Amino acid sequence: MLRVPRGCCLQQEHIMSKVVDGEMPRLLRDEVKKSRWPARLDLAQSFSGLALGLFMWTHLILVSSILISKDAMMKLTYFMEASFLKPEEPGGYPLLVSATAIAVFLLFIAHAGLAMRKFPATWKQHRVFRAQMAMMKHSDTNQWYTQVVTGFIMFFLGSVHLYIMASQPDNIGPYASADRMWSGHMWPLYLVLLFAVELHGAIGMYRLAIKWGVFDGDDPRRTRRRLKTVKTLITVFFLALGLASFAAYVKIGIEHAPHAGERYQLGSEP
Repeated sequence: MLRVPRGCCLQQEHIMSKVVDGEMPRLLRDEVKKSRWPARLDLAQSFSGLALGLFMWTHLILVSSILISKDAMMKLTYFMEASFLKPEEPGGYPLLVSATAIAVFLLFIAHAGLAMRKFPATWKQHRVFRAQMAMMKHSDTNQWYTQVVTGFIMFFLGSVHLYIMASQPDNIGPYASADRMWSGHMWPLYLVLLFAVELHGAIGMYRLAIKWGVFDGDDPRRTRRRLKTVKTLITVFFLALGLASFAAYVKIGIEHAPHAGERYQLGSEP
């Protein structure tokens, strides 16, 4: 015969006595301790994702200045280096770029750590999730999985880019950036990273709006449909802008390949 440990029986008797005495609310408070940390971590993940998303969209707009002219891109580079603090000579403080890259990298790692809490931890869990996803055919669930895949890609490729920006802050400019992309053979990495970042960012912003209900209004279903449309438009816009900028840098890199390593001089553009 299976014997139940006496300690277990005593614990059950202790709990039942509380129920009988009408102390159920106190029982729940004493026996079930609810932690607020999961909610706090979710909030931290949301804020870090929002900050990174806004940074990446701003970054892509700034990088696209090459579509205006080489001079425009160089002037913007100097401005981001706070060249207005050194009006007597061209350029500013490249260490500001390093500091920004390091700060973004730390935020990037923190966000990745928070997001990984919800990833399938084993291959079995991954198979179960994939089977459920195929059965449900739910677009938001599919987009979450897209974020998992693109986040995995960004963790490696994005780290490479941020390391380069932190360690070589003075290698930014029409020629320096184009040489890194073409002569430095970095263009495949940046092409994959472009798609990963834009897909991940647009989906993330959409999911943030849905999760926190910031635009719900009187009809959440209608709002969800509109947000999906906005997400698609934003994705198309930034991918088009990014591909156009990518093509411009590759073109400059090919043309400048015989003189790779030379820096662009402001005002030298014909």
